Amino acid sequence: MLREIGAPEQNLPLARKIWDMNWGFVLLICAVASVGFVMLYSAANGSIEPWASRQMMRFAAGMVIMFIVALVDIRIWLKLAYPLYAISLLMLGAVEIMGVVGMGAKRWVEIGPIQVQPSEVVKITLIMAMARYFHGLSMDDVRRIRWLIVPLILIAMPAALVLRQPDLGTTLLLVAGAGIVFFCAGVSMWMFGAVIGIAVPSAFFAYQFLYEYQQKRILIFLNPESDPLGAGYHIMQSKIALGSGGVFGKGLVQGTQSHLNYLPEMRTDFIFSMLAEEFGLVGGLILFSLYILLIAYGYAIAYRSRNQFGKLMAVGMTGVFFLYVFINIAMVMGLVPVVGVPLPLISYGGTSMLTLLVGFGLIMSVYLHRDIEIQRK
Repeated sequence: MLREIGAPEQNLPLARKIWDMNWGFVLLICAVASVGFVMLYSAANGSIEPWASRQMMRFAAGMVIMFIVALVDIRIWLKLAYPLYAISLLMLGAVEIMGVVGMGAKRWVEIGPIQVQPSEVVKITLIMAMARYFHGLSMDDVRRIRWLIVPLILIAMPAALVLRQPDLGTTLLLVAGAGIVFFCAGVSMWMFGAVIGIAVPSAFFAYQFLYEYQQKRILIFLNPESDPLGAGYHIMQSKIALGSGGVFGKGLVQGTQSHLNYLPEMRTDFIFSMLAEEFGLVGGLILFSLYILLIAYGYAIAYRSRNQFGKLMAVGMTGVFFLYVFINIAMVMGLVPVVGVPLPLISYGGTSMLTLLVGFGLIMSVYLHRDIEIQRK
């Protein structure tokens, strides 16, 4: 029997909610994260310190947050969607004023003893805000251009601020993730065609306004051998590591490219290259299979939801996760230009790990409250 529209969730006790958790989804998250712990152990030459131990603590804290987020009624997240988006937008604005510079870019803000990267946070809150907006529209409204002005503004504001940091990769992720919500909300295909028709020629025009290092990344993507010891060094060494692993790999802590310091950023952006060198094609396919299962779980949960807000939020969160996986693996293989996108749950990092787990918590909240119907207007 369907629950009454807008009615309380029949006061399900906390123990019942915990029992009803999708524990298969949780197990997959833990399995992927465990692969990351092993690779960070290897990156430190067979030591749990400093990276694996810190990552484990972050993951444990993130899992607690994930469960808390999952247990919150989805209607509360509906009410909080716009305020949380506004807070994340203010945090992005704070980067301009009091941001912390790291690796040549100003992308972090200090909140007490910790540093937070607001561009990671806004990936989550933007999806929530978009899901709330489209939840309140009818299918006829979604197909009218005037009703799409507000979500386009919701995208443009954080995208412009992130682009100023500068962080072109995250900007494209924001736009692509929002585009998935647009598609699933029922926006007409001709509108997507029009946007692509405008974006492609505009990209050639925008190239001249990119920073020099961004232009170089695109040129190196087209021909990495043109500067093998300079801008093309990262991708060249990554390809060597990927190929040298063979089918079964060289073994844990036995990778020569990584442990002889040829492979740069092996604990962050290029950690998949180290995994492929040490565990080979088989290890890479196992990790890829775990990712596919996680993505399938996310979309299945979205399909099962009876309310539009939960459906769109789960689709958007899962879509952002897919984009992380696809872009990072394609990047280390030389299929797309090098951008600063971590491999989710594997790469070393605090803010990206926590925001991903919050996103998974929201997907779990959709699952736990999947039978609740919420009025569209």
